[in-house]
Amino acid sequence: MKVTDTLVQCLENEGVEYIFGIPGKETLDFIDSLSNSKQIQFVNVRHEQGAAFMADVYGRLTNKVGVCLSTLGPGATNLLTGISSAKLDHSPVVALTGQAALGRQHKDSHQYMDIIKMVEPATKWGVQIKDAQTLPEIIRKAFKIAQMEKPGPVVVELPEDLATQIVPIKPISLTSIPVSIPIMESIQAANTLIKQYERPFVIIGNGAVRQGAVDELQPFIERLQSPVTHSYMAKGVLSKDHPQNFFTFGFNEKDEVLAGLKEADLLIVIGFDLVERLPKEWNTEKTPILHIDTLPAEVDEYYPIEVELVGDIKQTLRVFNQLDIPSKPWIPSGNLQEQIKQSYHIEEKKIDSNLLPLTIENILHIIDKLSSEKTIVISDVGAHKVSIARTYQPKNPNRLIISNGLASMGIALPGSIGAKLACPNDPAICITGDGGALMNFAEIETAKRLGLSFIIIVLNDSTLKIEQEMMNKKFGKSYGVTFTNPDFVQLAKSFGIKGEQANSLVGFENIMKRALQSLDEIVLIDVLLKS
Repeated sequence: MKVTDTLVQCLENEGVEYIFGIPGKETLDFIDSLSNSKQIQFVNVRHEQGAAFMADVYGRLTNKVGVCLSTLGPGATNLLTGISSAKLDHSPVVALTGQAALGRQHKDSHQYMDIIKMVEPATKWGVQIKDAQTLPEIIRKAFKIAQMEKPGPVVVELPEDLATQIVPIKPISLTSIPVSIPIMESIQAANTLIKQYERPFVIIGNGAVRQGAVDELQPFIERLQSPVTHSYMAKGVLSKDHPQNFFTFGFNEKDEVLAGLKEADLLIVIGFDLVERLPKEWNTEKTPILHIDTLPAEVDEYYPIEVELVGDIKQTLRVFNQLDIPSKPWIPSGNLQEQIKQSYHIEEKKIDSNLLPLTIENILHIIDKLSSEKTIVISDVGAHKVSIARTYQPKNPNRLIISNGLASMGIALPGSIGAKLACPNDPAICITGDGGALMNFAEIETAKRLGLSFIIIVLNDSTLKIEQEMMNKKFGKSYGVTFTNPDFVQLAKSFGIKGEQANSLVGFENIMKRALQSLDEIVLIDVLLKS
C-alpha cells in the first residue's frame, strides 16, 4: 500500500472528518489517496492561513483535533499565523505539510524551507517523516500531543519521495489519554488554605472550559460564595445574572475588576493560562494563590503559590466538592459589581432602539436579545474585540470564540466556517472589523461552496480604530490607520451571498431578525459606523 493511503487510514483511525487546505505538487499523492476516503472531507480553501484558523476553531468547539494541510514553502509559511494562534490559545491542531524530496534538502532548492525549524516556537511538536515505516507511530503521537493538556498544534512534514513508497504499514490503535488528579492530602491542604483567609476571589480561565469543568465549578462557587471573575476565553462560565459574577478582567484600560482583586487576601486561580494576562498586570499586591490547573504553575514573582493542585480540573473539582468547603461570602467595596456593569455597558438601556445610536455596545445588546443558548459568536481582533469582551455575555461557555493569545486579525471569517462544520445546527454570528474582514474575505466562497449558513457583521469605519486610539493617546495624532473600503453589499452579492447595509440601530435590528429567521444562507450586514 502507498504511504499516502496509509496516512489516510491513520487519519480515519483518529476520527478526522475534515481537512482544510490547498493542494500542491508535493501533496498530490496524498490528495489522490484522500479522494477515496468515505469518512474525511477535504475542504479546499482560498488561503492556508484560513485553513489553519478553520482547524483552530473546529478544534476548540469539538475538543477533537482540527487538521489542516499545505504544500511546502509558501504554503507552509501561510499556515504559520494560524498555527501560532492555536499555540497561544491552546487549540488542538495537526498541520500536515508536504516537503521537498530528501535528496535535495541539503542545498539551496526550489521552494525548500526548513519547515520544522521554522515552526518550532509555534508548535508543541514538529517532525519530519524520514522513514515511511514510522508514519503510523508519528501520526498517533501527533494527535496525542495535540490533545494533551495544554492542547496545541503539531506539524508533521512528509517529503514527496516518501509519499509514493509502497510499504506494509497499518495505523496504531488509539488509547485514551490518562486522567490524573492531585493526592487527597493536597486537596485537603487547599481546603485548609481557604479556611485561613477571609476574602478569596476566584479567577477562572480557558482551561476550565477546555476541560469541561463548568458543571463542577458551579457547586464549588455556590458553596464558597466569594466573588468570581473570568478571562476573555472563559466567558459564559457564569450567567449574566449570577450574584457572584464580577465579569471579565484582563483589559489594558478601565479594568474595573482589578479593584476587587486588590481587596482579596487569597486568589483561587482555576485553569488560567498566563498568555491570557500576565500576573504582574492583575496581582500587583502579590496576593497568595491557590493554583488549580492541569500543569504546575509558571514561576512568576507576581504569582506566589501557597498550594498547587495539578491534574484534571474536572476530576479535581469533583473530589474537592466532596469536602466541607468553607463559605467565604464578602463584597468588594464601592458597589463594584454595579460599577462594572455600568462601565462595561452590560445592562441594556431601556430606551426605544429608534433613539439609540449605532454603537458596538448597542449592537451587542441586540445580538444578546436575539441570540439563543446555542448561538456561537466568533469575534475578530480590533477595537470591537475589547467591547465584546466587556459587554457581550454569552449564555453558555465556549459560545464566544476570541483570538486572545496571538490576537490575530482575520480569524473570524474562516473561524466561522470551522464553527459551522463543528456545530452545524447552531446559529453562528461572525463579528469583524473592515480591516480583519478583507484579510480573509475570499473564504466566503469556501463557505458558500460548502452550503453553510451564518451571519457576517462587518463594522465599517475605514479605520484601524484601536491603533488610532492608541496613537492619539500617545502622540496626540494618528498616522497610517485609515483606508477606503469596497461596497461590502455589492462585494457580498458578487460572492453569491446576501448583503444588506445598516446605518441605524433599528435598521440593524430588523436585518438581524430577518437573517435569523432564514438560517439557510450567508447574510453579510455592512454596519456603517462613524469613524
